[in-house]
Amino acid sequence: MSLEMLKSEPGMRPAPYLASRGFKWLQRFDSQTLDDQALCDHVRQSHAMVMAGLSKKTLAAIQSTDAED
Repeated sequence: MSLEMLKSEPGMRPAPYLASRGFKWLQRFDSQTLDDQALCDHVRQSHAMVMAGLSKKTLAAIQSTDAED
């Protein structure tokens, strides 16, 4: 589901403080629409989209930091 679709679902609302500053974040205050597994899937998908948009240099730096941990 896209952000526009999710924000109109029951149990979802713009995240306090973040949404008022122009960020596109939602807060799930009830699992009525989005269960824990679906929420985790959205987070994974968002992470993959961000990683796909990074430059090769930035991606390599992140991956080398992960390897050190």
